[in-house]
Amino acid sequence: MSIVVTAATGQLGSLVIDELLQRVPADQVVAVARNAAKAAPIAERGVEVRIADYNDREALAKAFGAGDTVLLISGLDPNRLDQHKTVIALAKEAGVARIAYTSVLGGPEADFELAADHRATEQAILDSGLPYTFLRNGWYSEVYTDQIPVQLAHGVIGSAGDGRIASAARRDYAAAAAVVLTGDGHEKRAYELNGDVSFTLTEYAAELAKQSGQTVAYNNVSPAEHLQVLTAAGIPAQFAPILVGVDNAIERGLLSGRGSDLTTLIARPTTPVADTIAAALKR
Repeated sequence: MSIVVTAATGQLGSLVIDELLQRVPADQVVAVARNAAKAAPIAERGVEVRIADYNDREALAKAFGAGDTVLLISGLDPNRLDQHKTVIALAKEAGVARIAYTSVLGGPEADFELAADHRATEQAILDSGLPYTFLRNGWYSEVYTDQIPVQLAHGVIGSAGDGRIASAARRDYAAAAAVVLTGDGHEKRAYELNGDVSFTLTEYAAELAKQSGQTVAYNNVSPAEHLQVLTAAGIPAQFAPILVGVDNAIERGLLSGRGSDLTTLIARPTTPVADTIAAALKR
């Protein structure tokens, strides 16, 4: 009976592994990864690595065992819903004890396109009858801070208006996942996870300007203009409208926060976006 983390070498998965190893012995953790070389640093820490791709049903079938607790980290592939359904079906066949899923803030009430696969995955888990925990993650602060070089050169561009964003650092969400995976009392629970303090993109730009010493402004454009900017920047044509849809959701308040579940789970304040900006500027 192990704690099995899928997509374990990804940006979130690697942090979840790190957080788990602060709480339980390495021999209780299993990392599912596509690439053995990329997973080697995890294996060196004493964690069992099982090589499997979301598209490889045969390999995935060997990734889960009876009594395991599984963290299904949502994929990025265009056909991720089918991949998620495969994981759920194989986990059920294996007799896992519980499945946790990294969903989206608001769950069924999140009506924007990016949330559609999350809503459907939650329903597939419910339909499976497996004991579950939904980790409804809000926006990651790194979604913005990873773009700092571009923002310093061209400003912050979006179509979110004055909508507020209650983001948190990836490690905050990873810590919450580790708490849920290693603790009791989380079955049949849906946690709405977001940062303690929200901000507008205007406020974000001002903080970046303050810390960098450069002029940075937020340029709020129309959705059509935003789509053109993203496409010109090389964002794939099928994904750019999804990002525009997220900004529309922000403008409508859907990512402005839904309580203090994240702080409660990790037993500390969430990481302020100013701290994530500072860390990014030091890299």
